[in-house]
Amino acid sequence: MRTQNLNNQRKGCLYVVLAAALWAVSGTTAKFLFNAGVTPFQLVQLRSTIAAVAVACWVLLGRRGLLRIERKDLPYFAVLGAILAAVHFTYLYAISRIQVAAAILLQYQAPVFVVLFSVFVKRRKPLLSTIVTVAGAVAGCYIMTGGYDINVFALNKAGVSAGLASAAVFALYAVASEYGMRSYSPWTVLFYALSFGAFLWNVFQPPLSAFAVPYSAASWCGIFFVGIFGTAVAFGLYNEGIRLIGATRASITAILEPVIAGVVSYFFIGEKAELMQMAGAALIVASILLLQTRKKVYAHGE
Repeated sequence: MRTQNLNNQRKGCLYVVLAAALWAVSGTTAKFLFNAGVTPFQLVQLRSTIAAVAVACWVLLGRRGLLRIERKDLPYFAVLGAILAAVHFTYLYAISRIQVAAAILLQYQAPVFVVLFSVFVKRRKPLLSTIVTVAGAVAGCYIMTGGYDINVFALNKAGVSAGLASAAVFALYAVASEYGMRSYSPWTVLFYALSFGAFLWNVFQPPLSAFAVPYSAASWCGIFFVGIFGTAVAFGLYNEGIRLIGATRASITAILEPVIAGVVSYFFIGEKAELMQMAGAALIVASILLLQTRKKVYAHGE
């Protein structure tokens, strides 16, 4: 039993790391798209719709049993879809208004919100090791992204607000999806969340209007990457991770995103990290490794 739990923990951690890697590339791709003239409103409609269709095709090809849900759970999935739609928009809007590093720093305050939710709503008491892990990972993210050089007061206020909102809704998504996975497969949860989210974005804006814009071939490649790999695949992996290791562990492990982005930048564009950034990356990795050695993150329950 202990070996099985350890294997699940390792597998869950790997899923989240892979999701973080896809998000790292997706964030940079989104910035490229914004510079090419794609608006956040267009990209979120494109992203949501493409991801929903991609997951629907995957489910319909031999996995139709995943579509079965109780009618009483439809309101839950509708709310989860709205939360996921908010996750997509707030982060993309933040990236369009402020530096990618600042947006990542703001969004990855999410583990703090997850722990606070567990403390004040679920009445769980976090272990000291959990508090140390969260503090270490968030501090590492601050250093890794160069937060000490970011003049918050000089940043676009709407972008900062969107970044903080993205942290809150990203945490809420992790907690809410974990609740749904008590009864359903991670892919069932993702299918309905994406479907409702895509529906909302095609109501808030003229249906499929973003698809009628004449983007360049390079932009279309970026759009499909963000929609399929940065959304459908990444959130599918993240959901699998949440199922195996819980929302708290998953949200902390996802802070590896800026570290992975730094490694990708080094190998593909020769961008070298400063000593402080490497120290921040080391602190993130050390915090996550500490997390993986702990059997529990709360005094009672996972």
